[in-house]
Amino acid sequence: MTTFRQRLTRVMDGRSRKGAELGPYAVEIEKDLRVPMDDGIELLADLYRPIGADGSLPTIVIRGPYGRSGSLGGAARVLAYEGFTVLFVSSRGTWGSPGVFQPQVDEQRDGIATHRWTRAQPWFTGRLATFGESYMGYTQWAVAGKMQRDEPENAPEAYVLQITMADFGAITWNNGAFALRNSLGWTRMMDRMDRGGLALLGMLFPDPKLEKAFDVLPLSAGDSAAIGRQISWYQDWVRHEDLGDEYWTKQSHTGSVPDVTAPVFMLTGWYDIFTPWQLRTYRQLVEAGNAPFLTIGPWGHISSGKAAPAHRDSVAFLKSVFADEPWDRPAPVRAFQTGTDVWHDLPEWPPPAVTSQSWLLGAEGTVGQNAVPPGSTRYTYDPDEPTPAVGGPSLLPDTDPVDNAEHEKRSDVVTFRSSALSTPLELAGEPVAHIRVRSSAPSFDVFVRITDVGPDGRSMTVCDGVRRIGSVGTRATDPDADADGFREVSLPLWPTFHHFAAGHRLGIQISSGAHPRYARNPGTGEAAFDAVSTIVAQQEVAHGGLQGSRIDLPVWSR
Repeated sequence: MTTFRQRLTRVMDGRSRKGAELGPYAVEIEKDLRVPMDDGIELLADLYRPIGADGSLPTIVIRGPYGRSGSLGGAARVLAYEGFTVLFVSSRGTWGSPGVFQPQVDEQRDGIATHRWTRAQPWFTGRLATFGESYMGYTQWAVAGKMQRDEPENAPEAYVLQITMADFGAITWNNGAFALRNSLGWTRMMDRMDRGGLALLGMLFPDPKLEKAFDVLPLSAGDSAAIGRQISWYQDWVRHEDLGDEYWTKQSHTGSVPDVTAPVFMLTGWYDIFTPWQLRTYRQLVEAGNAPFLTIGPWGHISSGKAAPAHRDSVAFLKSVFADEPWDRPAPVRAFQTGTDVWHDLPEWPPPAVTSQSWLLGAEGTVGQNAVPPGSTRYTYDPDEPTPAVGGPSLLPDTDPVDNAEHEKRSDVVTFRSSALSTPLELAGEPVAHIRVRSSAPSFDVFVRITDVGPDGRSMTVCDGVRRIGSVGTRATDPDADADGFREVSLPLWPTFHHFAAGHRLGIQISSGAHPRYARNPGTGEAAFDAVSTIVAQQEVAHGGLQGSRIDLPVWSR
């Protein structure tokens, strides 16, 4: 007999997943189990058990630092409604688990200890899977390859990895540019979670202190400005600007991705903060012979629209692996094409018949496939009045494409437009920009965005990317300058699956920043931890001829 509260909770769980059909089981919850770690710490966990289930489905482990109740508890409950036993463990130093929370640092050893312990429990159903999104996906990557290689008898037998990646350093310092909005915003959020109570409500409203903190120099003072004190991990992130530092390499699990041989399901969105890296780990698995199932939708990191399809696909995947239930999925990859708003079933990502086409930037703001005479375009970048971010992937609720028309009127943004397309143009993959540029500053950023320019003049974001030059973290890999001071800066843009309709134009936007999505570049080349001085930079982009700039587009010819 279910209680009124249980029935109400089930209704709310269904509504949060846009009416997705939930499983038939009632759920019992055992709270605050103690899970011993190798150093004697006992992490707290909640156990969700489906009442009356026959135990034929696997036990699922979820691990993360965001608590075990609310919407996250809902993720565990909806799996238990389907017949899965679910263990939800709080990372050390969070939500009652003792120890000190150091993001990413302890997740591998704690995950391995958790999986060993889980398999020894009387309620363990005999097979093990892991599940989760964002940080709860990273905790899966932290153990996946290592356990499958070193102790396969204890390793998970399937993985559900949603909007996540295996190396958080790569997004923190994205091609040398510090992801300020995400890093400081997340730090602020975790501090409020740690304090609990009414502080959680603050995450739902604008935070003037945070907005002001985005403009503080040096970057290492941002946490004090936003929160009122230093936060150890934020200080570490800013201090370790070079991704080759041991601080980052010991947290990266990209190298062990090919060791994963168990079945994998991935889900991401075109506007998620992790998309480039998640799709690269997908390719690693494909090339290692373990092609995952993959769903890519029109979602950002916290888009509500992904909840229902994520639930349906995750459950279908797990039941197909562990219960041999048929999954009515016609192809391994399901991807949403923007521009047409149509889902496509594909054998892999990128799909077959994708070829690279070079589109050349030309004089007077043109872009096309034909050769153009050489020339250059100049603009000024002032870090004291930094080029603002307009849209783009973030931890904010709304990351849908935005109109850049007003933004492109700025003097520190240069734009290029193709002629109206006579036939549709479809992109499927990761565009790569090759921008020949010189700067009067020792260090500078190159930010490139592709837009879809409609007949009405709107210039809607398709995808973008950034690359820093002349910084502590990039000097070892910076391209050399030629005799005239120009460097060819190559940068991958966000993956995309976009249809440009006939009559539309391909737009290319170049600037030297997107603040505070990426922290402004002061221009001095000093370590970001200490840099307070700024330099106004005169930038020059070369186009045309052999010395020009281009965009290599992944064109889908189906």
